[in-house]
Amino acid sequence: MWHEFRGETTMTWIAVLVLALLAGTIGGIVGFGSSIMLMPALVYTVGAKDAVPVMAIAGLMANLSRTAVWWREVDWRVVAAFSATAIPMTALGARTLVALDGAHIQIALGVFFLAMIPVRRWLLAAGLRIGLAGMALVGLGIGFLSGLVISIGPINTPFFLAYGLVKGAFVSTEAMASLLMGATKTGVFRSFGALPLPTILQGLLVGTALMVGSWLSKRLMLKIDADHFRLLMDAILLLAALVLLGGAI
Repeated sequence: MWHEFRGETTMTWIAVLVLALLAGTIGGIVGFGSSIMLMPALVYTVGAKDAVPVMAIAGLMANLSRTAVWWREVDWRVVAAFSATAIPMTALGARTLVALDGAHIQIALGVFFLAMIPVRRWLLAAGLRIGLAGMALVGLGIGFLSGLVISIGPINTPFFLAYGLVKGAFVSTEAMASLLMGATKTGVFRSFGALPLPTILQGLLVGTALMVGSWLSKRLMLKIDADHFRLLMDAILLLAALVLLGGAI
């Protein structure tokens, strides 16, 4: 199977899988962050064009495991309201992404990760309070961004929190909504030939490591200090953005 991975070395993929395990654990604790941590490594390993569909498959598996861990706490009304608008917009965003070249994707990811640092902090500080109608409106923008840039967790998170979801309910509901968007995105990639067999295998491999991390995260959720984690996520966003932009330049 390694020969199908475009010649990447076994050691490179071992490093990616170790990072995926760590990313899955952190993402399972707070509901996001896995894609942000993994994208620079995947871009380095398979290229910007292929990194997005690989992460789409892996993200599907990660969100599936997060939903399963907290299944009883999913708020299905929020999932329905958000997904009603997010799913069609995700398809539009993914179709737009397929038309871009690798360099543009890498630059877009880097700029987006940088922008998420102040925007996420502003949204959290604004003390937002929204209902189901607001979640449906948010789905329009979040859905398109999800299809276009793969990772929208840091911006997505404040809106789900603003509805009043916390801990397991937040993680599971956000994961279920992301799972539906991810399935839509993967379907679009497949229909336009962006998911050849090697890419699918890579996504399944990375996704398996993310799922293991998600299961490990449940026991750790209550032990992580929220303020310290927010600082960690800002640092991860900054590092990921610099790596992606540096590679594109």
